[in-house]
Amino acid sequence: MSTTGTTLVIGATGTTGIRTAAQLTASGHRVKAASRRATPVTDAEPVPFDWYAPATHAAALDGVDRVYLIPPLGDSDPAAIMLPFLQQARTSGVHRAVLLSSSAIPEGGPAVGTVHQALPELFDEWAVLRPSWFMQNFTGTHAHARSIRDEASIWTATESGRVGFIDAGDIAAVAVHALTDEQAPNTDLLLTGPEALGYDDIAAIITEVTGRPVVHRRLSYEQMRDRLTTQVPMEFATLLAGMDRAIAGGAEDRITDTVRRLTGRPPRTFRALLEREMRSRS
Repeated sequence: MSTTGTTLVIGATGTTGIRTAAQLTASGHRVKAASRRATPVTDAEPVPFDWYAPATHAAALDGVDRVYLIPPLGDSDPAAIMLPFLQQARTSGVHRAVLLSSSAIPEGGPAVGTVHQALPELFDEWAVLRPSWFMQNFTGTHAHARSIRDEASIWTATESGRVGFIDAGDIAAVAVHALTDEQAPNTDLLLTGPEALGYDDIAAIITEVTGRPVVHRRLSYEQMRDRLTTQVPMEFATLLAGMDRAIAGGAEDRITDTVRRLTGRPPRTFRALLEREMRSRS
């Protein structure tokens, strides 16, 4: 690990941001924890930051040499706001940027794929994290977690397609490596957990570990899109439903060794994560 200056963690109260900030500070790195309300984060300096309020950007970047980028949630064209910010970051002294993208979005693809494509032109040191779906989608505040709690159901248009679900803590571990290692990855990193699971499998594991029956409810693409439009804008709902359809076609049925290769330990299984959650609640 190299001795770094200060890392700006955008979305520092979010699923991967809070874990990345915690792992950085635990390793002795200085962190500015950016969120809209400058929410306190242990051992980090809280700073106000809003993608859509450019007046907050300069102060957040002050004294920073590295940045962990969480795109604005639900924005189908994040490049419009992110690229001007990244140009400002480079001018202000940031030399390494690590972007959170998705396994479903390639370089130059829709949404954050445009930012991915631009990153190597802006920074000599960079990485794009492309994780599969988060295991925390079933335990936190995500729509799946809510429907599990409220309806004992998981609703998708994925049919029997499988996904290499990944623990957000493992994503954060790779983010810390990409931010602090002597040599930046200078590539995109496809991140998965240790096994590919269908949503039927996920429901079965939740049922076994928690003792509460949960089922996977299969919807058509159109039904899923319409269900999502009650939660997010139509354009984003269409994108998300399309990702479900891609899963049904096998697009996410893969496993990589990236977590083990970069962190030196295997990624956590979904069953292990659930069992840990159950222990923490007891």
